[in-house]
Amino acid sequence: MAIMGSRKHLKRFKSPEHWPIHPKEFTWTVKPSPGPHAIEGSLPLLVIVRDILQIADNAREARIIINNGEVLVDGRVRKDYKFPVGFMDVIQLPKAGKAYRVLPDEQGRLVLHPIEEGNTEFKLCRVQDKVTIKGGKTQLNFHDGRNCLTDGDYKTGDVIVLNIPDQEIKDSIKFEDGTIGLITGGKHIGEKGTVKQINITRSSMPNTVVIETDGNSFQTLKDYVFVLGKDKPMISLPGGN
Repeated sequence: MAIMGSRKHLKRFKSPEHWPIHPKEFTWTVKPSPGPHAIEGSLPLLVIVRDILQIADNAREARIIINNGEVLVDGRVRKDYKFPVGFMDVIQLPKAGKAYRVLPDEQGRLVLHPIEEGNTEFKLCRVQDKVTIKGGKTQLNFHDGRNCLTDGDYKTGDVIVLNIPDQEIKDSIKFEDGTIGLITGGKHIGEKGTVKQINITRSSMPNTVVIETDGNSFQTLKDYVFVLGKDKPMISLPGGN
């Protein structure tokens, strides 16, 4: 039993701090499947249905709801109750007429931020890197593990607006001075502000960005900045825009 538990489940006291479960209530919780998001930055679908949305009283009821195809992630039905849901994913409950975007709050916890049904047709994806493949096409690799081919001129750090679920590029947000950025890591996680200066180093030191917010400014790593728009965010955020 211990071997089976270690493969299929995760001990609660070892679960990430942002999971909304009591570490001592039971011994085990569900272990996420391998997928687009690492365990440190994701929530299993069962935890979302049972513990966050509370539309199921227990794990069995949550599995039934998920297996019936009542939950969509990025426009696709997901029937794996262990599927890892992470930053910027769009969750829809068509029967209930509700939709959410997964975002960090200022404590670094992943939260389900309610969105209007009309905002479920697109997703923001940060370009992590890009490669040239056979035929001269450029493949963009995104923060959520997906990728797409493009002829466009995009750089690492730019954010692509993807239609979902077909993954067609609808628009883009350049990583540049004056854009609005959401901080996704470090002590300023969950805060947003204006990109004032991008510092590119020519050494092993990481690139940094100066962010201005409410008259104050701070420096953070470039990799922690997720741009959301030029003059205002394209999406609503926890606590308002």
